[in-house]
Amino acid sequence: MRILAFESSAKAASVALLEDGVLLGECFENNGKTHSATLMPMAEGLLRDCGVTPADLHYIAVAKGPGSFTGVRIGVSAAKGLGWAAEKPLLGVSTLEAMAFQMRHLSGVICPVMDARRAQVYNALFRSDGRSLTRLTADRAISLEDLGVQLKNVRMPIFLVGDGAGLCYNTLGGLDLILPPSHLAQQRASGVAMAAMEMAARGEGIPAAELAPNYLRLSQAERERLRRLEMESETLKGDS
Repeated sequence: MRILAFESSAKAASVALLEDGVLLGECFENNGKTHSATLMPMAEGLLRDCGVTPADLHYIAVAKGPGSFTGVRIGVSAAKGLGWAAEKPLLGVSTLEAMAFQMRHLSGVICPVMDARRAQVYNALFRSDGRSLTRLTADRAISLEDLGVQLKNVRMPIFLVGDGAGLCYNTLGGLDLILPPSHLAQQRASGVAMAAMEMAARGEGIPAAELAPNYLRLSQAERERLRRLEMESETLKGDS
């Protein structure tokens, strides 16, 4: 089974190719360039270097969120476009679950975190026995304060992962948290591919047209629009 995976949920972008559980190759860039300019050229180069064509793929996987609204949208669009053209099923992977797969070899609680601004993080908790993952919470946007309260009750090693790992480590300094080196903390397409492999085994592939991003919360522009509508509604009530 060959899976091409995209990850563009944060500043870094990456593409990975997995075949029967073996990572054939991965391209990773964290150079500040826009994902729209780098993601597809990385995918094309990776496939070419591995001697694989889109027709040879069995699935196309993508981190569908949460994460940067623009980044997630670009990744999902790239996966849908390639899936549509190659007539391949898609696997939409939770960004947080893909991050946990990167740390699955460790035993303890895996705590993926992405900076969601406003003193919040995108987060989910997983327990790992060094081989498999058990999800403990749903994907969520949670305040750092509330996350700290939950983690205080954990009696196992807590491994942070994700671009919010440093923020959590510095903010929740009273907890026994394990911070990975920066090159291991970043979201990677190889984690997306590994999570997608298990989804494929469960028969969870879907047509390209059915895949949608999972942002978890409204964008700032949408929140401001709703706020304006609420203010206008209150004004109309006051005038009536």
